Amino acid sequence: MLDLGTAQFEAALQTDCREVRFGDIVELEDSKRIPLNSRDREQRKGPYPYYGATSVMDYVDDYLFDGIRILLGEDGSVITDDGYPVLQYVWGKYWVNNHAHILKPCDEYPMEMLYVALSRTAIPHIVTGAVQKKISQKNLNSLILEMPNPEDVKGLEGLFSLYRNNVDENKELEQLRDCLLPKLMSGKIDVSEVELPTLPNNHLHVFLSTAPLRLSAR
Repeated sequence: MLDLGTAQFEAALQTDCREVRFGDIVELEDSKRIPLNSRDREQRKGPYPYYGATSVMDYVDDYLFDGIRILLGEDGSVITDDGYPVLQYVWGKYWVNNHAHILKPCDEYPMEMLYVALSRTAIPHIVTGAVQKKISQKNLNSLILEMPNPEDVKGLEGLFSLYRNNVDENKELEQLRDCLLPKLMSGKIDVSEVELPTLPNNHLHVFLSTAPLRLSAR
């Protein structure tokens, strides 16, 4: 997804490249964050992802955000080995702790353009701290991004939409698998009368060996 999106983005930059200040096109929603310690999370288990600086840390019983956002590591793991920001593209309903900046576009540039722009922008110059690395709001707002004309990369939103749909469908299949498999193993679901399609021997082997993979493929 990112490779194809970046290719479209780079091609558009060849036609129209603008330098824009991060703080002029992005709204930071950091004030809405509420951290929960491990004991709080243990007492509040639920279906909603609880995001940290780099990934989902837990699942809790409530959410703070609903919709698409970009999370950018604020402290700890904030920069990759090759010098780019640690990003998460998230959607749905979720909670975010205080180790990730929460980004929402406030200008003409859509979320997907912002994600690709950040993913290709080196950030060592805005990272502080020798032991505990940090990206402050002030430094982040001063970051300069190269952006193309939004009209030239309209396909990005459709590409990311397909990505979200695929991830959501895979999660549903995983949940279905996790629900059905124990029942199949315990005999609670009787499949003795299920009729498999009649296939030549070599095709039947392929069908049986690949069917479970379709259920759990990501």
